[in-house]
Amino acid sequence: MKSDLQTKAPKGRGALTNAVSRYDSVTRHQEADGWDIDEVLPTLRTEVSIERPRSIISYNRSPDLPFDRSINPYRGCEHGCVYCFARPSHAYLGLSPGLDFETKLVARPDAPIVLRAEMGKRAYKVAPMAIGTNTDPYQPIEKQHGIMRACLEVLEDCGHPVAIVTKGVLIERDIDILGRMARRGLVRVGISVTTLDAALSRLMEPRAPAPARRLQMIRRLSAAGVPVRIMASPMVPALTDPELEEILAQGKEAGARTASWIMLRLPQEVSPLWQDWLAAHYPDRAGRIMARLREMHGGKDYDARWGHRMRGEGAYAEIIAARFAVAIKRLGLKRTAPPMRTDLFEPPKPPTAQLSLF
Repeated sequence: MKSDLQTKAPKGRGALTNAVSRYDSVTRHQEADGWDIDEVLPTLRTEVSIERPRSIISYNRSPDLPFDRSINPYRGCEHGCVYCFARPSHAYLGLSPGLDFETKLVARPDAPIVLRAEMGKRAYKVAPMAIGTNTDPYQPIEKQHGIMRACLEVLEDCGHPVAIVTKGVLIERDIDILGRMARRGLVRVGISVTTLDAALSRLMEPRAPAPARRLQMIRRLSAAGVPVRIMASPMVPALTDPELEEILAQGKEAGARTASWIMLRLPQEVSPLWQDWLAAHYPDRAGRIMARLREMHGGKDYDARWGHRMRGEGAYAEIIAARFAVAIKRLGLKRTAPPMRTDLFEPPKPPTAQLSLF
């Protein structure tokens, strides 16, 4: 029998509610109208609005991140991964990190133009650009907007290195660009595989490609010479962590050269969204999963300290880390890839009204 939350959940979406963000002073919730009549909820459609950014490169000084800059072609993500640590960023837009995050998206079509302008500044210093670290650049709306491909074209033109993280099959559309950049040492790609169980994936990541399809993405990228990382993340204690070794093995078989893992992170509004999801779909193990997570974060659902937030600490975290180390050694996977080239970078030339003589 379905729980009340499951009954109310919109089909094809990850979050079960549209709870207000931490900045809202008013709380909204659904109430029955008193009529004992079964009603079918309307389909929750995806809405896309346009943003014209004045800057596109975001810089960070986080010591536990392997990059200091990133770009995001989109805000929000239609893949709808219920566990997504980026959900709280929607609160800055006055939207809910719940269903709004996966249904009210923002596209930034001027991103390639702004990117070119920022890289053309005299003070700009080249270093690998990260894309997909917040929301997926190859989510379904990329098919209509093409912002990610246009950004890649700018980066390729300038010989700028880029590291991409995605679950989206649309990356295969750009294998022509990625293959050329790979031959110049300018690109690497990370493909996230949370579970190999298609049914579980459909519940956690309702609009992301199935696990088998992501492994096929690794094969196709690897065949084109693109260095690929298999990312076993996030690992969910007592739910997906038993699959760690098999995820790595299948990633290696598909052609991945490097591997990484991250423990489930529940910052801000993500924790109640995740706990609602657990109560609806896995009530038998919800308590055990949350207990393991709290053990790794000093009794809290999440600890955002640098060097701690990605893995946690304590016996359980150490066991996962040890299993990962043994598995990648056995499989011949590396933790880190060779550095990408930065010496090929040529700043974009400013637009000019005068025609070139040559």
